[in-house]
Amino acid sequence: MADIEPPAGPVVAENPVAFDPAAAGWEPYRDEGFIGLVGPFWTRPSGDGFLYAFTAEPKHHNRRGIVQGGMLMTFADRAMGMTCWYANARQPQATVQLDVHFVDAVQIGEFVEAKCRVVRRTRALIFMSAELVVGARVVATANGVWKTLGAR
Repeated sequence: MADIEPPAGPVVAENPVAFDPAAAGWEPYRDEGFIGLVGPFWTRPSGDGFLYAFTAEPKHHNRRGIVQGGMLMTFADRAMGMTCWYANARQPQATVQLDVHFVDAVQIGEFVEAKCRVVRRTRALIFMSAELVVGARVVATANGVWKTLGAR
């Protein structure tokens, strides 16, 4: 085990701009369970829907010190799922497929936004896509499918 390196500490963005989401019109989006552990996420109205975002915190880093891919996947799933939920008259639904492509590393301190859209819908399925961005820089893309469920 002597050739295994210890995990790196978090890598903080160079010249991080102290961005205050609340001052920019974002509101915290909190939830119980898993999202409560990895959040808070942020939300703000945009057109007929909402935008979602999160600030990369030290708790989000991986062994290389950048944001863990699983955090980006969790964020994409929740942002697209919420966009889908509002677009589908707030009906119960479940993610049935999610593909994420990592394009660029996210540093600790960066503010990541999800730009989500409904691609197509059928009676039972809604197809979604998203770009995760830091400013104008695309850091990940995602595509997914949500199934509309019956009432509980």
